[in-house]
Amino acid sequence: MTARKILIVDDDQKIRSLLKTYLEKNQYEVLLAHDGASFMAEFERHRDEISLCILDVMLPDTEGFTLCQSVRRRSEVPVIMLTASADETDRIVGLELGADDYLGKPFNPRELLARIKAITRRAGQDKPREPRYYDFNGFTLDLLERSLIDPDGAATALSGMDFQLLKLLVEHPGEVLDRSRLAEVTRGRDLGPLDRSLDVQVSRLRQRLRDDGKQPALIKTVRGSGYVFSTTVTARNAL
Repeated sequence: MTARKILIVDDDQKIRSLLKTYLEKNQYEVLLAHDGASFMAEFERHRDEISLCILDVMLPDTEGFTLCQSVRRRSEVPVIMLTASADETDRIVGLELGADDYLGKPFNPRELLARIKAITRRAGQDKPREPRYYDFNGFTLDLLERSLIDPDGAATALSGMDFQLLKLLVEHPGEVLDRSRLAEVTRGRDLGPLDRSLDVQVSRLRQRLRDDGKQPALIKTVRGSGYVFSTTVTARNAL
């Protein structure tokens, strides 16, 4: 299992070291930043991998509130704010700006861990997150828009069956998918012995992918079995 990645910004080196050691013992991967600039650099570099951000309110070059706003403009990743201030206003402002939780300093690392677990459960991060995009051979399949983006940047909406077929293929590159499984996913039923509708659908999809029907390089026929998507596929969650 891939470690969940947490990005922490705090100008106190002791707190950074304490949290890194404690969270890594609890199976998290920790990225550290000491000010706003280094935080944003790490956030942009690892945006698709970060499960949660922990932001100190008072930083040498900016406020955690400002960073929270920047994160919210780019992502829905959960945010916990940390502050040494006893002012209730800080908590209210942080939550209004999109923070998911707030913890005052000094704090018990066990309480912070409990809050992290609660937030990631609510965010559904205990389940594998499905990518939004699949890239292959210059094409991109957008799962949210249910569209195919060609190498020229043009997007085409896919029908329900074509979308389900391509989605299954890109999720299992290099794997032979038998005809009955493909038919079940795209049609919800098995194929009769003379039913060629799946072959017609594959032919149509090959045309969309500019794949030679006589000598296909992407969707290859496996005699007596089914089809295999024969190319490298890269999954991602953001453009």
